[in-house]
Amino acid sequence: MMKRLRFQFGRGDGLKFLSHLDMMRLWPRIFRRAGIDLAYSEGFNGHPRLAVAAPLAVGWTGEAELMDVWLDTSLPAESILTCISRKLPEDLSIGQGMFVPEEAPSLQSQIRFAEYRILSVIDRSAGEVGQAVDCLLGLSTLDWSYQRDEETKRYDLRAQIETISVENVDGDNVSLLMRLKNDPSGSGRPEQVCLALGFRGHPLKIHRTRLVLA
Repeated sequence: MMKRLRFQFGRGDGLKFLSHLDMMRLWPRIFRRAGIDLAYSEGFNGHPRLAVAAPLAVGWTGEAELMDVWLDTSLPAESILTCISRKLPEDLSIGQGMFVPEEAPSLQSQIRFAEYRILSVIDRSAGEVGQAVDCLLGLSTLDWSYQRDEETKRYDLRAQIETISVENVDGDNVSLLMRLKNDPSGSGRPEQVCLALGFRGHPLKIHRTRLVLA
């Protein structure tokens, strides 16, 4: 009996440099070790049927990532998640899960926003950071570009920002909270938002705290 299981998972610092492809190779091994049979796609070279809502970029951590897996099992969802949790490597965790209808829309088509906690080195006063946030949010558009490989991408960065706030300033570091667009038309990049706010260099930490579905 094929079932579609949707569950939350988290990825910590120890696995943050794994690529998306490596993560998608890791999950079938975990299910095999747990004794849970994954369903496979049809064809000569069938692949395990699993899909994440939005890949985590290399170097990012996350606490409420979402994944769908198709299983050949009659076990209840709670038993499956318990079996999987016993076989997880360090810095990978399992959260809540439930079966969803086979015909339900894909996770990728349902995602609308992603929420982040960003840790950056503070290079000015907390008040000046707050002013930079207010200034950016007050813009109607922000023409932006960045280099990716040999391609220069141009877009409206402001259109990808829902909210930004300063969570905390602690010594030399500042913690920012962001809700950025993440849907089939495109996704906001927190490190680009930090550059737009005037921070120099890459953030110390990018942690995705939540994915918002339609």
